[in-house]
Amino acid sequence: MTRIGVILGSTRPGRRGETVARWVMDEAGRRGDADFELVDLVDYPLPHLDEPLPPSTGKYQNAHTREWAATIGRFDGFVFITPEYNHSTSGVLKNAIDYLYAEWNNKAMGVVSYGAVGGARAAEHLRLVAGELSMADVRTNVALSLFTDFENFTEFRPGPHQAQVLATLFDEVISWSQALAPLRLVSQTS
Repeated sequence: MTRIGVILGSTRPGRRGETVARWVMDEAGRRGDADFELVDLVDYPLPHLDEPLPPSTGKYQNAHTREWAATIGRFDGFVFITPEYNHSTSGVLKNAIDYLYAEWNNKAMGVVSYGAVGGARAAEHLRLVAGELSMADVRTNVALSLFTDFENFTEFRPGPHQAQVLATLFDEVISWSQALAPLRLVSQTS
């Protein structure tokens, strides 16, 4: 079964991402074509990147990095849930991504973003980062607007169309994750 990590990319108190993540996981629970697991960065308190060697070497020195690598390494693809901060993703998510290299390679990724303009710029930033990590970013992006998908900018109430967009994102992430499986197998045996 294809394993998809749903990474909650905000750790700030009062984060809107928690309710978004619950919705994503509820929708994922309606499916039978993949195993979805929530990976909340609150549970992985990584300091600012503190590895002495570049992640591309795979020679991780710190226990927190090895734990993070083991977590990410077990997935075939990802759905990143990200807020938009200053036209980009959150610092904590970028830091968590930067810790690793091979664990991201040849895996699919999709984005559920939220912000004043649906988090579109955060999603685009993640797509650029994904390209450098040899990840395949899917076309569909669930863009949640603070104006229309959150009541009074706080209470999450996604428009009915958003569930269909999310289903399409899941379809794409799963199919691309499966298509990339031979490349992951080659990487593991090299």
